[in-house]
Amino acid sequence: MIALSGLSKSYGARSLFSGVSLQLNKGERYGLVGANGCGKTTLLKMLIGDEPSTDGQITYVRGTELGVLRQDQFLDDNERIVDVAMSGAEKAASALRELDQLSAQADPDIDRLGELNDILVAHDGYTLEARAGEILIGLGIGPGQIADKLGTLSGGFKLRVLLAKVLVGQPDALLLDEPTNHLDILSIRWLEQFLQSYRGCVVVISHDRRFLDRTATKILDVDYGTVIQYRGNYTDFLEQKSGTRERKEAEIARVEKTIAEKQAFVDRFRAKASKARQAQSRVKQIEKIEVEELAPSTRRSPNFGFKSRRHSGRDVVKLKGLNKSYGDKVVLSGVSAEFRRGERIAVIGANGIGKSTLLKILTGHLEPTSGEVEWGHETHVGYFAQDHGDAQTHEKATPLSYVWEVCPEQTTNFVRGHLGRMLFTRDEVDKPMSALSGGETARVVFARIAVEQPNVLVLDEPTNHLDMETIEGLTQGLQEYDGTLIFVSHDRHFVSQLA
Repeated sequence: MIALSGLSKSYGARSLFSGVSLQLNKGERYGLVGANGCGKTTLLKMLIGDEPSTDGQITYVRGTELGVLRQDQFLDDNERIVDVAMSGAEKAASALRELDQLSAQADPDIDRLGELNDILVAHDGYTLEARAGEILIGLGIGPGQIADKLGTLSGGFKLRVLLAKVLVGQPDALLLDEPTNHLDILSIRWLEQFLQSYRGCVVVISHDRRFLDRTATKILDVDYGTVIQYRGNYTDFLEQKSGTRERKEAEIARVEKTIAEKQAFVDRFRAKASKARQAQSRVKQIEKIEVEELAPSTRRSPNFGFKSRRHSGRDVVKLKGLNKSYGDKVVLSGVSAEFRRGERIAVIGANGIGKSTLLKILTGHLEPTSGEVEWGHETHVGYFAQDHGDAQTHEKATPLSYVWEVCPEQTTNFVRGHLGRMLFTRDEVDKPMSALSGGETARVVFARIAVEQPNVLVLDEPTNHLDMETIEGLTQGLQEYDGTLIFVSHDRHFVSQLA
């Protein structure tokens, strides 16, 4: 369906990948993976046609329709939610609109009505609104909301409508960049089932390991300066890639041992007349041996280390009859619970149900309408907010100054060391916080929390914006943490490893 031939992409002297030749087929679901900045999104933009290649070409089977999730698309807040979703099937939606207009006329054009009927039959247009509604509901838009104006939704739910628009169109190929962003667990499960039954070609970028395990039939790995295809899901890919690397390293070690043995013979007997011919023969053999040079991987994993400064008391926190309302909207009602030292509690549920609100009340960033939060003896809380706006707008802040602020008695090298474990080296520690990406900002916030050494960690969607390697590093760091963990996450693999 889509063929990549000798594809290369570079920016000046920096090459993202080169010599990529692949065939993307109908019925396959490709997970596009790689470290942040390796070129995943660039490759997807090239497939869409938004980014030119430096060399090589991309060809499509004639008539291939692409469905693309564009998160920067202009949206009219006055449109009905269901109409936005239906517009993904452009021909059918346009025919329905014209049919409504003609039907309202006293003397409609009968021939045109017949033409519109043919278009709607050919494109399944008479069921379009029902299909759009089904997809919207599957993505978490309530049945009572789908006829509302788009402007009634938050930004995250508007992105769900954009995703619905792409899926309603039933294109030949789906090109999706992080489609699970802003989805809750139930919506992610629905999307997985949709893609599993989808008959076209799917190329998807995702940092959700469980999602890729449940949907991908092949993995496209952007690494080593090229794109390598692996059969199977993400877990299969990890095993294959690790095995291939280990075999290559073992082969290189075997060849280098052979060279060393031959060189030792040469060094020992070169000056001995009776062995000179044999020594010379081995010199020629050494010259003919080629040692494969393993390209360095673009993948780097931060080293998360969370330690408690001191243990808290046995009872960490008690919630007593918490209630929270915004006007007439009740978000939390009668929430009571007790958390004890060393417990790892995942707070899960649909978007908008009050998970982040609960964590903000726990940490004192929001007052409950009624009820109280009672923290136990010697509790010290480290809070990771879902929104890092405060960190990024911190006046004249750099990673160095932002972390140093909570440990002014420490040396520069101490702070640089913590930032180094979060992959910030040399001049990177002096970049403005406002210029950092979401993933970089998250790593700085984690470095600051690690320096504070809290014995309770309260984390709100900590895996947002992180690549696979960083999520795995964070998971390992939290598994080794000796304090109490309370966190919100929609990443099911992350939850299953920690809670």
